Amino acid sequence: MKNRKAFRIAGELLLIGILIGADQLLKQWAERSLGSGRVLQADGFMALRYVRNTGAAFSILSGRTVVLVWGTGIVLLGLTVYLLLGRSKNRLLDAALLLVIAGGAGNLIDRVRLGYVIDYIEPLFVDFAVFNFADCLITVGAALMVVWAIRGTTRKKSRKETT
Repeated sequence: MKNRKAFRIAGELLLIGILIGADQLLKQWAERSLGSGRVLQADGFMALRYVRNTGAAFSILSGRTVVLVWGTGIVLLGLTVYLLLGRSKNRLLDAALLLVIAGGAGNLIDRVRLGYVIDYIEPLFVDFAVFNFADCLITVGAALMVVWAIRGTTRKKSRKETT
């Protein structure tokens, strides 16, 4: 049983590391390829544009890097401890936590290293903020948490109705 838990933890940490690595490589590419002001467009649907974001989502708390670093660090520490202790006992929630941790850590690395987050994905079909791969991980993870919560609420409600 201990070997199974150790194997699960190692796998989760490896996947988190791979996702963080992919995020950092994409940001390095964006900085090198787009940092000079170059913009790549794809049929009016999306553009790749280098942007320095000193805030959080939609530039909330812009310029408050210390607050964002500490807040993000504390949340990530709590989520990581919860995930690695295996408290959830639910694969959907574990996957959600893993994605949020990896995305949050990717952006945290930027904030600590650079003082800002590198964003580069710009949707052109809608007026929306420029974002990055780490933001996608966080968003998908958060959506999975919502699905997990709705499934849990629905199951509890159906159990009450049958008793």
